[in-house]
Amino acid sequence: MPRALRILALLLALFAVAAGAAFGLWRHLDNEMDRPAPSADAVRIQVMPGESLRLILSRLQQQGAVRNAREVEWYLRLHRLRPRAQAGNYEVAPHSSARAVLEQFQSGRVVLEQLTIVEGWTFLQLRHALDGDASLVHATRGVTDSALMSTLGHEAQAPEGRFFPDTYRFAAGTSDRRILELAYERMQAALAAAWETRAPGLPLASADEALILASVVEKETGREDERPKVAAVFVNRLRRGMRLQSDPTVIYGLGERYDGSIHTRDLETDTPYNSYTRAGLPPTPIAMPGIASLQATLHPAEIDALYFVATGTGDGGHQFSSNLAEHDLALRAYLKRIGAHEHKAAPP
Repeated sequence: MPRALRILALLLALFAVAAGAAFGLWRHLDNEMDRPAPSADAVRIQVMPGESLRLILSRLQQQGAVRNAREVEWYLRLHRLRPRAQAGNYEVAPHSSARAVLEQFQSGRVVLEQLTIVEGWTFLQLRHALDGDASLVHATRGVTDSALMSTLGHEAQAPEGRFFPDTYRFAAGTSDRRILELAYERMQAALAAAWETRAPGLPLASADEALILASVVEKETGREDERPKVAAVFVNRLRRGMRLQSDPTVIYGLGERYDGSIHTRDLETDTPYNSYTRAGLPPTPIAMPGIASLQATLHPAEIDALYFVATGTGDGGHQFSSNLAEHDLALRAYLKRIGAHEHKAAPP
């Protein structure tokens, strides 16, 4: 055989061997991408903005969430793939394949954190919760309430009561401002919907007034079944020009001066929120009402009650009365039940 043919045959043989090896490597890497990882537990990992995929894969291999980080890199090079992992906190399921992990990171399926805004919270309590959540970016920390409302696009509007109490889920690294934007939008929508279907003849001139009264109802009782009755008492009082005489409004007006108990001097000390000394509604909401309080305020029970007092039985219930004589009896029963002495209240 001529020398040139022998060289050609050798080159063809070498090419066949190389092609077979390459094909074998290709098949091996492809199979490895679908093999389950050794970790039998979910693995949590935080991907930082701009972090390289090589470093992420190495960390995952150390935690057992990837079998062989180097082989994953080879697979990506052979296929000319350059996936990018979106920043955030991830939870890799037990025995996930490398292919599934890459798809999860590339699509940004992060673990969602959550923050619950509790019905009846004040705006101050909401801000404390936001400031204390380590998974949020704190863009509003230290900003005054008025400046914060301006940045949200609601300049000159008091923040109290304007944010809807609910559980909000978000990716780590979300700005606390975004949570406030979502909660504000939810409250606006809930208030508008409730106002649109309100009962006729209510002594409320606007949806804002409904929000104020709903916040008082929210603070007066934690029992959903009683909210329409509590709302009815306040609506009946407003219709008759009577003062609301709501302790939670007094407490709100006291602010940091409130020591955990309401004293006679507190009822007699005038503040813009003291509904014992001032007629009508407080100037702003006193808390964040939930949907049940909004609905109760705009659909109060059809009762003629003008007073209510706690029963003192421990179930959070109240005794409702349509006249002062009945109310006095209910109040005496309550004070006797809790072993307290009757205190002087402001006149009805």
